[in-house]
Amino acid sequence: MSEILTATGVDLSYGSQLAVRDAHLSVSAGEVVAITGQSGSGKSSLLYCLAGVLPVTRGQVRFEGRTLGDLSDDEISTLRRERFGFVFQYGELLPELTVEENTALPLRLAGQRKRPALAAAGEVLERLGLGDLRERRPAQVSGGQSQRVAVARSLVHRPAVVFADEPTGSLDSANADAVLKEFLDLARSQGTAVILVTHDHAIAAQADTHYTMSDGVLGPRGAR
Repeated sequence: MSEILTATGVDLSYGSQLAVRDAHLSVSAGEVVAITGQSGSGKSSLLYCLAGVLPVTRGQVRFEGRTLGDLSDDEISTLRRERFGFVFQYGELLPELTVEENTALPLRLAGQRKRPALAAAGEVLERLGLGDLRERRPAQVSGGQSQRVAVARSLVHRPAVVFADEPTGSLDSANADAVLKEFLDLARSQGTAVILVTHDHAIAAQADTHYTMSDGVLGPRGAR
């Protein structure tokens, strides 16, 4: 598999505090990478550097041959909108939109017309067993269902990479296992790489590659 995203010598500082120290990481197309660590270890900070949300203090992050630090704000925004996907711990669905509209949001933001965007969203929702919930609002679905919608939204536009920050952290163990399996199965089926951060080593065990992080230092790469 070819590398699509790399971090080389990445530092991230918040004032005088160094949150990420000399991180080196590589991700190949379709690979699932887990980064584990305790709260405050720097894993989420590193994730947002990799996604171009936070600018690195030192070093570089490269995606498909381009250094993120060399891109304009508009280019970074386009990259995050069209080539990246995101899943957060609490889903972050928009309450005023239906399940189907929430799922279609990345396609609509990229300029796709409403009807084909909703059709594509419906297909992904069906694959996740949510087809009968299309017209419901987020407040009308369970926590597990809401997180499945967030997964569908992150993958509907077939991004190159999905960045997942504690994607099942708000769920009970049964729902967490089911959502994670569906998430990774769907990502792998369409060749999307996943970088997920978690404190749960059972979740990390389902990844292809596992890094550990402590006090801002990224530990060695290990294969499953």
